[in-house]
Amino acid sequence: MNQDYIQPKEWSIVEEGFEKDRVKSSESLFSIGNGAMGQRANFEEDYSGDSFQGSYIAGVYYPDKTKVGWWKNGYPEYFAKVINAPNWIGIKVVVNGEPLDLNTCLAVSDFRRELNMKEGWYSRSFIATLPNKVQLHVKSVRFLSLEHDQVGAIKYEVCPKNTAAWVEFIPYLDSGITNEDSNWDDKFWNTTQVSSQGRQAFIEAHTMKTNFKVCTFMETMVFYNGTLQTTLPKETLSETLALHSYKKELKKGDLFSLHKFGGYTVGVSQKQTDLREVAKTVLQKVAHLGFDTLLEGQKKAWANIWAMSDITIQGDLKAQQGIRFNIFQLNQTYLGKDSRLNIGPKGFTGEKYGGSTYWDTEAYCIPFYMATKDHKVARNLLKYRYNHLEKAIENAGKLGFSNGAALYPMVTMNGEECHNEWEITFEEIHRNGAIAFAIFNYYRYTGDYSYIPEMGLEVLIGIARFWQQRATFSAHKNKYVILGVTGPNEYENNVNNNWYTNYIAQWCIRYTIKQLHKVKDGYPEDYHRIIGKTSLTDREITAWSKVAKEMYFPYDEALGVYLQQDGFLDKELIPAHKLPKKDRPINQKWSWDRILRSPYIKQADTLQGFYFFEDHFSREALEKHFDFYEPFTVHESSLSPCVHSIQAAKLGRMEQAYSFYLRTSRLDLDDYNKEVKEGLHITSMAGTWMSIVEGFGGMRILDDKLSFSPKIPSQWQSYSFKVNFRDRIIELMVTKEKVSFYLKGSEEMSLRVNGKRIVLLASQKVEVLLDF
Repeated sequence: MNQDYIQPKEWSIVEEGFEKDRVKSSESLFSIGNGAMGQRANFEEDYSGDSFQGSYIAGVYYPDKTKVGWWKNGYPEYFAKVINAPNWIGIKVVVNGEPLDLNTCLAVSDFRRELNMKEGWYSRSFIATLPNKVQLHVKSVRFLSLEHDQVGAIKYEVCPKNTAAWVEFIPYLDSGITNEDSNWDDKFWNTTQVSSQGRQAFIEAHTMKTNFKVCTFMETMVFYNGTLQTTLPKETLSETLALHSYKKELKKGDLFSLHKFGGYTVGVSQKQTDLREVAKTVLQKVAHLGFDTLLEGQKKAWANIWAMSDITIQGDLKAQQGIRFNIFQLNQTYLGKDSRLNIGPKGFTGEKYGGSTYWDTEAYCIPFYMATKDHKVARNLLKYRYNHLEKAIENAGKLGFSNGAALYPMVTMNGEECHNEWEITFEEIHRNGAIAFAIFNYYRYTGDYSYIPEMGLEVLIGIARFWQQRATFSAHKNKYVILGVTGPNEYENNVNNNWYTNYIAQWCIRYTIKQLHKVKDGYPEDYHRIIGKTSLTDREITAWSKVAKEMYFPYDEALGVYLQQDGFLDKELIPAHKLPKKDRPINQKWSWDRILRSPYIKQADTLQGFYFFEDHFSREALEKHFDFYEPFTVHESSLSPCVHSIQAAKLGRMEQAYSFYLRTSRLDLDDYNKEVKEGLHITSMAGTWMSIVEGFGGMRILDDKLSFSPKIPSQWQSYSFKVNFRDRIIELMVTKEKVSFYLKGSEEMSLRVNGKRIVLLASQKVEVLLDF
């Protein structure tokens, strides 16, 4: 039974009724962010019940010592933590000497919270009966500004319902915080200065080891029945706390409001050394604007984002809510402003997994950002990897590779591997292939080749060198093999000749050689610079070619399918639908030994290769491999349903495609994996977008042209989306009868619909009848 308390709304996530056992799940679901910082939906007031406190700053991390009982050469020294930052949202509320705490209240009624995705704000309201019998109506609204991304704003209002009462607001900053996810309970922050001046307060602190300097700040003002109060707050300072106090005697029905502006100035993003002075300047600006003006700016900023990235679905409210939730969270997590940042798998919603960068970015996220933003946003994600090339070469060197071979980390904050599970750290080397594929995919979609001679070719050379050295020549097979790996299916460890890994290794080498020739012919200065820098020789390239040409791929003649890896058919091939319900999910119910011996696939593995390299295989081959592998796939990775949805749509299996789409779009809203309290699955949310655009919309690049083969689920009346293709905006709407195109811009363009060429004229609608 999936959770079902989130109400289906087109533009909002709504929860009604207060239930203590779902507080942590809602803290994840109602999270907010602005690309520079984010926070879980923790209550502003004190809460003594079960809660997962989390405020996060993009790019700020702590290298927590890896916790293992043994050590091996090349093992990462630390597991990077996305650390809980000092808390600026806190507002203690005291009523006649009694603190407001929903965990201890006699009654809580009319509880409602809403995440408004259209306008980018989060609200909460309730009526609480405190132990002293005072009944208090509370309403709060907060958001993290997109325009002023160092700042968040809170409006917190209380009104006594049944009696007069003394109400005290105590807004505070707190740097004495801990991490939910800590290996050794280390102290992550060192506080150096706590100060207060008038309505402002500041805490200056730095992270231990990494020494990220942060000034957490706030400015507050109070209103009585709508009138600003001029009284300055009383202040209380300690080693890690800055508290302000405003106290007022209220009559029954009076409204007492606190406006709080807070956030962070960060050493990594500020040239000035005095972060406190920077914070003062920020506060002066936003306090002058005020809460309501800032909120209007927030609404406009989100309107601009939605104007390009929205997907509309008519006739299916849950599907509509699901895709908008996914798009909203992706934009809250990463906006492409800073090439030092990336897209963490939990974004700003939790701490699980550690690190900020996985292969998810290249495999799943880049298509979303290429199509819904300026191409420079995706280019920044590729630049991020180029900036980490030297670290990738160091990572490979630690494992015994040489001559500039590069192994990009599975998990990283700064280019250095920081994952502490050996089967992933050492064996899941396919991540190298996803980075090379993203370079290819970026050029294929944007037409911007400049990245490759400027940066990308060096990355490709490092990756090709790794694959050539990682392959082993088997005299028995008279082929090159790749031994001891883990493919995308993490329910198989230390296998030989994972088909996807071997295939992408071969492709990487051939693609690199092709780009070397292209850069040599078209960009001779860049070519000579790169050859000089990498000391690449013709002899080395010949060795690469030999590995690619003679790569081994496990294949079964009788079945006519590539095998996921050597020995896959030795397993007891019982389809997943025959598993007892009590055994699901197997990652929570079975021993690891039992999982490894089973045929069950966590996520698309061989089929991941068929997704990336769809044009290398016939439709019949896809169908045969889909029919063989999907029945063994348990989809216990958030990255799994989207690939299967896209492929089911291509095969015309729309009910199956729709089912997979609904699962990926509502993975967190419906808590399929029973883990949403730990945070959201941000990177797989891009796969939800792909399920519609590439799956149902059938968008592809064929012969350097945009192509669509639209289909529509029976549950929908219509759907629409926009894509930015090479600086031209194409809007597409699909109904059960036709597909409509509208081209923004000044130049016409041609594209294909179900294989037929059509021409779009600027600012004119073109309709094509569909025959399903």
